[in-house]
Amino acid sequence: MAQFQSLSDSEMEIMKVIWELAGPVTTSQLLELFAHKGWKVQTLSTFLARLVEKGVLQAEKKGKANLYFPALTQADYHKQEAQNVIDTMYHGSLLDFLAAFYGGQGISREELKELKQWFDREARHD
Repeated sequence: MAQFQSLSDSEMEIMKVIWELAGPVTTSQLLELFAHKGWKVQTLSTFLARLVEKGVLQAEKKGKANLYFPALTQADYHKQEAQNVIDTMYHGSLLDFLAAFYGGQGISREELKELKQWFDREARHD
C-alpha cells in the first residue's frame, strides 16, 4: 500500500466477513451474506473495487467470477490504522498520543502496572 487509506464502515464490515471466512470469496457469496443490506451487485462490486484499490483486498479472475482474498491480516490492518492516527494527528509521537489518550483522567495502578510490563517486554526485544 503506497499511502494508507482508512476503511469506511461498510468496507470494514465487508473485510471483517472476508477475514472471518479465511479463504477466497466470490461476489455471489458476499451478496448472500449481506442480503440483509439489500445491496445490488453493482454496490458490492464498487466496495470490492475500492478495497482492492486501498490494498487490503486482492482479486483473482477465475472463469467469469472474481475470487477475493485479503491482502493483509486484520491485525496488520489495525497496526496500520493505529500508526496512521499517530502519524497524522500526533506527528508520529507515541508519547503525544498517549498523553492525549490519557487526557488527565485517572488511570488505575493495575493499568499502569500492565503498561510498564508491556514497555519492559518491548524494550527487551530491541
